[in-house]
Amino acid sequence: MGVLLVVIAAALFGSGPLFARVAYDAGMSPLPLLTWRFLSAAVVAWLLVAMTTGGRRSLRLLTPGRIVVLLGLGALYVTNAGAYTAALQIAPVGLVSIITYLYPALVAVLSLRFVRRLEGRRPWASLALSTVGVGLAVGGVAADEEMPLLGIALAFAGAVCYALWIVLAARLAGERPRRRRSRPGSSPMATPPADAEVAPVAEAPSRPPDPLPSTAVMTLTTGLVAGLLTIVAGLDVSPAAVPSEAWLAVIAFGACSAIAVLTFVAGSRRVGAARAAIVSTVEPVYTIALATILLGEHLEPVQLLGGALVIGGVLLAGTSGDESRRDESGRAEGPGTHPRTATRTSTPSGGTV
Repeated sequence: MGVLLVVIAAALFGSGPLFARVAYDAGMSPLPLLTWRFLSAAVVAWLLVAMTTGGRRSLRLLTPGRIVVLLGLGALYVTNAGAYTAALQIAPVGLVSIITYLYPALVAVLSLRFVRRLEGRRPWASLALSTVGVGLAVGGVAADEEMPLLGIALAFAGAVCYALWIVLAARLAGERPRRRRSRPGSSPMATPPADAEVAPVAEAPSRPPDPLPSTAVMTLTTGLVAGLLTIVAGLDVSPAAVPSEAWLAVIAFGACSAIAVLTFVAGSRRVGAARAAIVSTVEPVYTIALATILLGEHLEPVQLLGGALVIGGVLLAGTSGDESRRDESGRAEGPGTHPRTATRTSTPSGGTV
């Protein structure tokens, strides 16, 4: 279910460039579009909060500390989207896309220390497959194209900001590195080495915030910060400045963004931030396929190969949880330990491994 939610999020995010294309053709510029995209997303998210009993109850449970973190995550998302948009104005689209989709690898590296790491060989293999597939799917970069350093730096900054956003959102949801198990024969009360992963037990009782009010707070913050940047840039952010023929695309873009953030946060909570980032690599493949169907764009054989690799990587990531559980089960029993007598260790979430 978690993988499916992330795939839905990727499809909704992947629909965005088509709506953006309509808005740009109507005369909108990037910052006003970013502002009204997320203000529209906030309206959708807050309507869902108001219309559902669970949403209203979860909103009342948000603590001031968590609200501050959500405000920070909303502001951080502006840096990701802003850096990506600015990079597209300077560097080739293919190059920007390839650099942007380094973020699953960055999340995988950050997960080694801050959240649930990728367990076993399958997820790392799926990361490699998906990364290569994205590089092929976006069509590469022509040999005679310029490689502006500022565009490359902005694209990489966007990837870093998005990776940080994913990891911080996972931390807010309660995801932590898993506690290392004692080796067979060692005392369960032995003091762990200084570099051992020990999840903070003190944070375990706190309940992670519900994705719906979290999405509402984050999207509203993103829209307001983007609006402030638009004003600072000397652009008109009023509704009257939005071309009438662009409004439908802007609202659709915002609705897709709201549901995408909601389903990504919910899916990441189930499968972990690192696996969610890998599954998200299906987004550019979906965008290319949608453009081919709706806009009649032509797909090269190398792009089809890239898409197949990404889909293979996503499927591999979707089944990697089974391998992780088998590995954990084998380590928990240990050599010479009978399954019925194996020691069960409490995890921060209250379960047993």
